[in-house]
Amino acid sequence: MTLLEELKNAMKEAMRAKEKLRLGTIRMALAAVKQKEVDERVEVTDSDVIALLTKMVKQRKDAAQQFEQAGRNDLMETELAEIDILSGFLPQALSASELDDLIQQALTDTQAAGMQDMGKVMAWLKPKVQGRADMGKLSGQIKAKLG
Repeated sequence: MTLLEELKNAMKEAMRAKEKLRLGTIRMALAAVKQKEVDERVEVTDSDVIALLTKMVKQRKDAAQQFEQAGRNDLMETELAEIDILSGFLPQALSASELDDLIQQALTDTQAAGMQDMGKVMAWLKPKVQGRADMGKLSGQIKAKLG
């Protein structure tokens, strides 16, 4: 079953269970998928859906942080609940040791010698870790190894 089909089934289940927040969050994700299909005139793949969900989770983390700073705990809790719902559709996160192994393999396969090879290493890693690791932290770890 594709991730898109999984989202659609989860939407139906949320409707039946009358879970408003879950239903709204899944509909929002499906709307983003549909928008991508219409804008780019393509059939979305699982990796496209993962990229969209990852982006949505990041947006919600940023919003939750801003709501917390503004003292709006009610809105922050809503954002955090949406993060939990969206994260349920993302692949399992990589452990630190798995990530280190992948970085080491990327450095070996791309024959990276210094910071000028950062793009090659990131290009090699991105499809393997998308949705499973924070790309910002990953970039920092690669810089540390190359620098």
